[in-house]
Amino acid sequence: MMSEKTGNPMTKLVIDKVMINIGVGAAGERLTKASKVIELLTHHKPVITKSEKTIRDFNIRKGLSVGVKVTLRKDDAYKFLKEAFYAKDYKIPIYSFDKQGNAYFGITDYTDFKGMKYDPDIGIFGMDIAIVLKRSGGYRLSKRRISKKGIPNKIRVTKDESVKFLEENFGAKIIG
Repeated sequence: MMSEKTGNPMTKLVIDKVMINIGVGAAGERLTKASKVIELLTHHKPVITKSEKTIRDFNIRKGLSVGVKVTLRKDDAYKFLKEAFYAKDYKIPIYSFDKQGNAYFGITDYTDFKGMKYDPDIGIFGMDIAIVLKRSGGYRLSKRRISKKGIPNKIRVTKDESVKFLEENFGAKIIG
């Protein structure tokens, strides 16, 4: 929206990162199978996530390995998103977007991806996918070492801009 008015290339939206997460709830064999699934889909080595607090009802202790995740950036993120939108039939509900312009959705089974077949040794795993969008310039304000500042509103990404970005670049259909 802002880039249309000014023509400034630094206001163009880009994908900052795409995060893929599989939560299994316990360490052991299911955790290694989940990491194998993520590695098959992304060709990146996943990181094991640990629980932050103890929940007695679910038998989870603080520091217990409960899931795996991987973060993709640049070309790997675009390539993975094209496959993920194919698995979702290019449809995302409007409630999957937050006010900051990020999008979140889930895929119930890894076999929905192109070329993936069911493997009885692995089983069925679903995953959560988070897409973080940013502008080409301006986000350095909050990360630089000297004179850190907050992000002004004119640089922030809105929900409408992120919806439009995903529709134009990936052919996604937003369901109301």
